[in-house]
Amino acid sequence: MYFLGINWNPEGTLFKLGFIQIKYYNLLWIAAFVVGWFIMKKIFQNEKKSMEKLDSLFIYTVVSIMLGARLGHVFFYDWDYYKDHLVEILLPIRESANSSLFGIINGYEFTGFTGLASHGATIAAIIGVWLFCRKWEDIRMLWMLDRLVIPSAIGACFVRLGNFFNSEINGKVVHKSYFLATRFIRDSDDMPAYKAMAITKEATENAAYKAIEHNPEFAGILQTIPYRHPAQLYEAICYFFVFLFLQMIYWKTDKKEKQGYIFGLFMVLLFTVRFFVEFFKKSQGGFEESLGLLSTGQWLSIPMIAIGFYFMYRPSPIIYRD
Repeated sequence: MYFLGINWNPEGTLFKLGFIQIKYYNLLWIAAFVVGWFIMKKIFQNEKKSMEKLDSLFIYTVVSIMLGARLGHVFFYDWDYYKDHLVEILLPIRESANSSLFGIINGYEFTGFTGLASHGATIAAIIGVWLFCRKWEDIRMLWMLDRLVIPSAIGACFVRLGNFFNSEINGKVVHKSYFLATRFIRDSDDMPAYKAMAITKEATENAAYKAIEHNPEFAGILQTIPYRHPAQLYEAICYFFVFLFLQMIYWKTDKKEKQGYIFGLFMVLLFTVRFFVEFFKKSQGGFEESLGLLSTGQWLSIPMIAIGFYFMYRPSPIIYRD
């Protein structure tokens, strides 16, 4: 592996337990929630809130974020497919003619949850916090959002690293001499699995992709796969710095006393990053073809940024008096 012209070809699956595949992507999602819990624990201890409330919050956020991220992908990006495959919306399976689920149900394979959208996760997380605050009426919703966005930023970083391991949400084509230019051998557009298997005559997609990368017989095929921007890494790095900045704002300034300010700052920073990184991504589909000019992700980011500015610069922000 070199800094210029990287071949990227990880299997994506760390190990298997029977029919269940444990993927890097799934592990990074789990890591996002675990790290987030520890960050919120420190904040709750600083604010003298009970751990009982933190445990309740964890359940609300995990369920709402995962559900929202999934439904966001389904409705914002891929409804044309899922309207004919409704069972796949909330189950970690995918229709596959040559596969068998549990050795019993033919025509499906276990995939884990793939296809998650950050805009949907954000909307659902806000709803989840609203429901949480209805249960614990002594906690204000904006107070909670101002603190919850801090682990959310590092969580977004983990998720984009997961996308990188999955070779998904790849960037636009770039010359191999470009710094960090990456050849995603498993790109679903450049070299879908069925095509790789047909070319190499290998029985599995992993064997096929390895053959394309390492077997001199397929060197010509390898050269047809273009180098692309590693857009997932651009986002992950930027989100990490957003996390550091929000941490500093919370721990080193009095902005946390200004209701809604840190939440607004998070919305502005995170979705501004998303807006500009979209220029480097290949199309992810959705409704961009009907609206034109901008990508689906950019159109969805604009109202998020506007909401953020509103909470940052409201004429009469409420100051916490706890």
